[in-house]
Amino acid sequence: NFLQQLLPTMLVPLFTVLGLCLALCQTAHSAGHYSSGSPVPIYVNKVGPYYNPHETYHYYELPVCRPDTIVHKSMSLGELLDGDRMAVSMFNVKFSLPATNTLLCSKTLTESDLARLRSAVEDLYYFEFVVDDIPVRGFLGHLEEAGLVPHTHRVYLWTHLDFKFYYKNDRIVYASVATSGKVDLDEITPASPALRFTYSVSWVPSAVSFEDRAQLIRDTSFFPKSLEIHWLSVINSLVLVALLIAFVSVILCRILRRDFARYNLDDEGPAGSTAAEAASLDEDNLGWKSVHADVFRPPGHKCFYSAVVGVGAQFLSIATGLLGMALLGLFNVHNHGSMNSACVLLYALTSCVAGFVSCRLFRQLGGERWVRNVLITSALFAVPLFLVWAVVNSVVWAYGTTQALPWSTVLLLLSLWLLVGFPLTIVGGSFGKRVPAGLDAPCRTRNIAREIPPLPCYKSWPVHCLISGFLSFSAVSVELYYVYATVWGRQHYSLYGILTLVYVILLFVTACVSVTTTYFQLSAEDYRWWWRSLFSGGSASLFVLAYSVYYYFWRASMSGAVQAVQFFGYSLLLCYVFFLSLGAVSFAASFRFVRYIYANIKMD
Repeated sequence: NFLQQLLPTMLVPLFTVLGLCLALCQTAHSAGHYSSGSPVPIYVNKVGPYYNPHETYHYYELPVCRPDTIVHKSMSLGELLDGDRMAVSMFNVKFSLPATNTLLCSKTLTESDLARLRSAVEDLYYFEFVVDDIPVRGFLGHLEEAGLVPHTHRVYLWTHLDFKFYYKNDRIVYASVATSGKVDLDEITPASPALRFTYSVSWVPSAVSFEDRAQLIRDTSFFPKSLEIHWLSVINSLVLVALLIAFVSVILCRILRRDFARYNLDDEGPAGSTAAEAASLDEDNLGWKSVHADVFRPPGHKCFYSAVVGVGAQFLSIATGLLGMALLGLFNVHNHGSMNSACVLLYALTSCVAGFVSCRLFRQLGGERWVRNVLITSALFAVPLFLVWAVVNSVVWAYGTTQALPWSTVLLLLSLWLLVGFPLTIVGGSFGKRVPAGLDAPCRTRNIAREIPPLPCYKSWPVHCLISGFLSFSAVSVELYYVYATVWGRQHYSLYGILTLVYVILLFVTACVSVTTTYFQLSAEDYRWWWRSLFSGGSASLFVLAYSVYYYFWRASMSGAVQAVQFFGYSLLLCYVFFLSLGAVSFAASFRFVRYIYANIKMD
């Protein structure tokens, strides 16, 4: 009652914060129309090791040309989450006006500046500028190593930038930068003359329209080109799901039909039946029919169980929403961090799904304390997320990287959860608790639980979970590499149609495997299918975790404490999301299957 009275007073701040977040999540596009001679702003963004994509630092942290007063560009929530920290540069670029060897600044480097630049070049640092919403990247310097005996190790710094802008009419369609002016840092001392940093600007007419420039940016990216369609992976997944669906169909159409025919015989058997036939009928009463009075017994810790299913349903909604937005073309190279913004907003808005599904199931299982269920549902993912983020953010903050979130962003995200996500969970729970109590099961549950016969090891739940998890993981294993290569590498993923297909295949495979393992478990007269169905689908997260370890050590080139903490911290969260989502799918499939088979047999 207290929560229901408090909810109306939270509506005003709820919609206020939601509107503020919607405004902040909109990328502040700087692309515009230019006239001849009008200024074209160039923003410096970040630098970092090429092989550590999430270890980035502000460009002005290096001893480079910088203005006396650093002016930062306003950015969206997604850009801040992506580690962007744009600031106004010293480049003076005029639309359609070329420039040659223009002096940017003259700078005398101290010993610490030289050591910082040497370390950056040796770590293959690259820089990123942003021009008209177009990322422009290049390497900070050049490292030369040759020979074993004698070994040469030379570190060079680029001091000249050559900008090339492609335009059509009054719009910029593409921009690139080339580096030159090689200076040997080993020959520079604090007593050396000041280094001259220069730049040139050239303008090239283009036949590409402004609306089609996204394709041009993808095809000429500084990083490796977009991943191509991998038909072998798709065909492998399609074959797997076809075989599993066929296998489950055999169970439903043949084995169950035979079971129904046996179990629906009268207990007395046919008239004039022999003793052997009567014994055969007694044996037929064994199997999944014998546990009909226990199969719908509510699971232990039903409040926590309902919360797991509810949060899993929420993440399925988020994944479906993200893929739908991706197929509509809302995530492109211009919208920096747009997917991050979408994830944050969808997590807040779909909290009502978690509250509704959790309280509805909790009520069906006979639960009464729905407020406690709402609190557990709200904290089930938020608390692990906060703990992982606190560790990761502390490490990246200690190293001074741009991945550390500003306190203003942290307060905004906290407000979004407290004033939008949590109230919507209460709203969903208030609707879910109105469902009548009870499962409306086709079988009555006895007061005393049936004794479960001993099972051989190959029928134990760990074996079932490992087999189920492996089959679910195999449906996405190849695609998972391309996703990791995009998130933790330098690839740009754009095959959202293929990803959606693999996502649907994963759901089908998980549901089919769950139905199969549940049938085998009930046939062995083990009625404890509730939690096992959850772990049957969720066990795929163990294989995702194992693959994450394999990817970091044997497939990626990442190194350093910052990158390792980020990778393994967020990989653990990813595995947790896999467990919740696939566990919800597995439970839903098993629940419908159990209701179906017990609704089609005759019982006393």
